[in-house]
Amino acid sequence: MIISQSLRSKVTCVCAAALVFLATADCRAAKEKYSAQEKRQMLALARRAIEFYLKFNQVIEVRPEELTPNLREARPCFVTLEKRGYGLRGCLGMFDFDRPLYGNIIDRAIASATQDGRFPMPVAYEELKDIRIEISVLTEPKEINFNSAQGLLDKLRPFTDGVILYTPYGSSTYLPQVWQQLPAKEDFLSQLCLKHGAPEDYWVAHPENLRVEVYRAEHFQEAAYGGTG
Repeated sequence: MIISQSLRSKVTCVCAAALVFLATADCRAAKEKYSAQEKRQMLALARRAIEFYLKFNQVIEVRPEELTPNLREARPCFVTLEKRGYGLRGCLGMFDFDRPLYGNIIDRAIASATQDGRFPMPVAYEELKDIRIEISVLTEPKEINFNSAQGLLDKLRPFTDGVILYTPYGSSTYLPQVWQQLPAKEDFLSQLCLKHGAPEDYWVAHPENLRVEVYRAEHFQEAAYGGTG
């Protein structure tokens, strides 16, 4: 749950709250970048990557020339796995602008299924029929400037901003979808503090010690569990 010092290359996110907010338009970018066909292609790629890795313990190879320019563009992402009747089954992401989006999707899909430390066991191949995949493609985080706790509150845009909060205790992030569960800005920031071990009121008491970045996400999910429908 804590973003390590290598935030730009890998980050873990609690995504359970996002699973109930997949279709809410308020959290989407003002203009969606990806076509319906590209979204289907990305979701299929994530599922194939997981299936192939769980079956053969190998990473799938793709032909970049068969992908659209949008999928070859360097963009970061999160991949979330939801299990039927269970809830969150894995969610890992990265802020990596050095690799094409399709590569990050493959990497994070496999990691979400096999490396999420919140679960005692990795996803089993037999579970995939009950798994639904969501992908969140992220914009580059931008630092915001503020001089007080109230100034920080004034800068945040609920249901639009994903937020990365840095304190001397560490750092953590919530995707924009999490605003659905924490719509009050004060609660959102307090939970971000707690998420990486800071006192929940640290953002109020010590705004001078904070650094905050915001980003946006375009997210989409499979139509049904098992990737069908």
